[in-house]
Amino acid sequence: MGFISEKATHPMSKIFKMISLAGQRRPGIVLFVMFAILGLTGCTAIVGAGAGIGVAAVQERGLRGKTEDIRLEALVLKKFLNAGLELTTVIGVEVYEGRVMLTGATRDNKLSDEAVRLVWEVNGVKDVINEIQLDRNATAIDFAQDAWITTQLKSNLTFDSDIMAINYAVETVRGRVYLIGVAQNKTELSKVIAHASAIKHVTNVISHVRLKKKPFEAL
Repeated sequence: MGFISEKATHPMSKIFKMISLAGQRRPGIVLFVMFAILGLTGCTAIVGAGAGIGVAAVQERGLRGKTEDIRLEALVLKKFLNAGLELTTVIGVEVYEGRVMLTGATRDNKLSDEAVRLVWEVNGVKDVINEIQLDRNATAIDFAQDAWITTQLKSNLTFDSDIMAINYAVETVRGRVYLIGVAQNKTELSKVIAHASAIKHVTNVISHVRLKKKPFEAL
């Protein structure tokens, strides 16, 4: 896949050049940002559209909420790209109901503060949850192990008939599992946390999941 050269006049050329460099370290983020930015700039990409709409529609946040969260996440990542490569390669972003959860590991406290500041600049953000860990160099082994934990947990939640897995987002950093989303009740949330705690190499489970409101309760 090619990228726009430095001489290109398209306003997105700088961002795509940065994406190319970032891809050397965290390709997953790069793929998401590319599709998200393409959507925001008017380009069209359809990947399993029917399935995606169906899943979003049955989530507690609904199709409109899912769409808004995707938009916010794309705008946050775009700000990170514009600010420099390190933000996109070190910090992970999850958005649920306008609540932005930041995860990752860095030795630079200023980097964490800058990330929070940039997120609050995005119109529509309701809350910023800063879970960026400090004072450690993450290795390739750390990333692989964290990715394995996240995959295992998502799979376990999906195959548990007592849990609506689509209402949860999961991030893992240095063995710490971070959860955000909506639980049907305390029992479901307890089961989710139990699943996470039972996975090998998990050292802690931190939940930012809210309990589902009753029909007459405001969000």
